[in-house]
Order: sequence, then structure tokens, then C-alpha cells
Amino acid sequence: MLAEELLSRYAAGEREFPRVYLRGAKLIRVKLSGVHLHEAYLRGAELQETDLSEADLTEAYLRGAELRRADLRGANLRGAELTATCLAQALLTEADLSTVNLVRANLAQANLVRANLTQADLNRANLGKADLSGADLSGAALREADLSGALLGAAYLYRADLRTVNLSGADLRRSYLKGADLRGAKLRGANLIQANLSEANLQGAQLFGAYILGANLSGANLSGVTLPDGTIHT
Repeated sequence: MLAEELLSRYAAGEREFPRVYLRGAKLIRVKLSGVHLHEAYLRGAELQETDLSEADLTEAYLRGAELRRADLRGANLRGAELTATCLAQALLTEADLSTVNLVRANLAQANLVRANLTQADLNRANLGKADLSGADLSGAALREADLSGALLGAAYLYRADLRTVNLSGADLRRSYLKGADLRGAKLRGANLIQANLSEANLQGAQLFGAYILGANLSGANLSGVTLPDGTIHT
């Protein structure tokens, strides 16, 4: 199907386009709110600034797609393939991104407030200055991801894999990090006030300049940790 045909049929009121093939399609700044693209093939598609709010993109293949500043509020992306996809400055408020593959994806400054990212693969993803306030990242993989300056207030990161993640300057106030793996994580200048880090593995983590007032560190592994005062916990 050509992009023009999809737009024409959408304008006529059609919403169901399961498993449609739209590789490299140019659908820039168009309105596709509520469209159903379940298992659609959209590799390398250009969807920047497109309105995909409340869209069904479950198990869609969007590897390398361009979704910069796209509106995906409330969209269902469960199980989608988003490796190396650009979602910078995208609106993903309350979107379902559970079990999504976002390896090496660019989510810089994206709005992911209250988004569902349970068990999502975000290894080496760019989430610098992204807003993940209240997001559910339980069991998510974030190894070597860049979350510098990100907003993670009250985010749920139970047993998340955060090894060698960059959380420098991130806001993690009241976040739930129980049992999280933070080995080698960079937390310099991070705000961890009232965060729950019980049973977390912080071995070798850098906490220099971090704010940990009221943080729960009961049962946490702090061996080799650089503490806020610059000392090394042994």
C-alpha cells in the first residue's frame, strides 16, 4: 500500500490497517489518531510530528523509523520493534511500551510521563532529559543507557537492569528502585531524596554529589561505592 492510499482511506473513515507494508513511507505531520497498525511494517518510515495518539501499533516493525516530535499519547506499542528509532521530543504520555525493543533508540527530551515500559529493552538508548515521571520501568533493561538529566520522580524501577547507566543529574525523588541492578551506575549529582534503594546492587556506583536524604538503602550492596562526600564505601 502507498502512503497516499492509506491517507485517503483514513480520511474516508477507515481505521483498520493490520499488517500493512509501508517501508520508508513518508507520513510527515499528518493526522492518524486512533489508527490501527497492528503488526504493520514501517521500517525507516518518516513519521515526524505525526499525530498517532491512541493508535494501535502493537508488534509493529518500526526499526530505524523517524518519529521525532510525534504525538503518541495513549498509543499501544506493546511488543513493537523500535531499535535505533528516533523518538526525540515525542509525546508518549501514558503510552504502552511494555516489552518493546528500544535498543539504541533516541528518546532525548521525550515525554514518557506515566508510560508503561515494563520489561522494555532500552539498552544503550538515549533518554537524556526525558520526562519519565511516574513511568513503570519494572524489569526494564537500561544497560549503558543515557538518562542524564532525566526526570524520574516517583518512577517504578523494581528490579530494573541499570548497569553502567548514566543518571548524572537525574531527578529520582521518591522513585522505587528496590532490587535494581545499579552496578557501575553514574549517579553524580542525582537527586535520590526519599528514593527506595532497598536490596539494590550499587557496587561500584558513583554517588559523588548526589542527594540521598531520606533514601532507603537497607540491604543494598554499597561495596566500592563513591559516596556523596567523595569517600569510597568498603
